[in-house]
Amino acid sequence: MAPNDPDFSDVSGGSSSAADAKAGRTYTIAKGDSLSRIAKKFYGDAKLWKKIHEANKDIIKNPDLIHPGQVIKIPDA
Repeated sequence: MAPNDPDFSDVSGGSSSAADAKAGRTYTIAKGDSLSRIAKKFYGDAKLWKKIHEANKDIIKNPDLIHPGQVIKIPDA
């Protein structure tokens, strides 16, 4: 390190942003919901239901069979 170089040895890494907060969104499925209805609510486009299904394949095996009370992840659009 040169004598005039700044010393950042005491700085720890990390970041926080609105995108980080959105990445952790969840939604509890209610009676009458469908993945397309949930996509419309969060993204404004019902056709983006596949994005929600992809993010929740561990919970939702069949996208036509979702159940009230299931908590699913809502990925960023």
